[in-house]
Amino acid sequence: MFVTPAFAQDAVAAAPADGTTALLLNILPIVLLVVIFWLLIFRPQQKRLKEQRSMLEAVRRGDTIVSTGGIIGKVTKSEAGQDLEVEIAPGVKVKMLRTMISDVRTKSAPVNDNKPA
Repeated sequence: MFVTPAFAQDAVAAAPADGTTALLLNILPIVLLVVIFWLLIFRPQQKRLKEQRSMLEAVRRGDTIVSTGGIIGKVTKSEAGQDLEVEIAPGVKVKMLRTMISDVRTKSAPVNDNKPA
């Protein structure tokens, strides 16, 4: 409606003759979006996962933990595998998967089982 044939011909004449330049200009915004997503989303998420993994590996006997269900308990037995024994009330011990821990509230001092009685 507002474009006259003369303007349309000038726009075609002003287009770059090299198709590679046009291709790079079209791909540039996509590349920028990928870089922004990587910096703002993927990198911090990988960092949080790494911190969570190291926290779960560092859980020892005597630590006070919070499960993903919100249950607070004290670790009474920590095995090398995925199972933990957690005391949630005096005399009430449950088995819990290590991956179900959402937070470690207090870290206890290392337990020395080798001291003479």
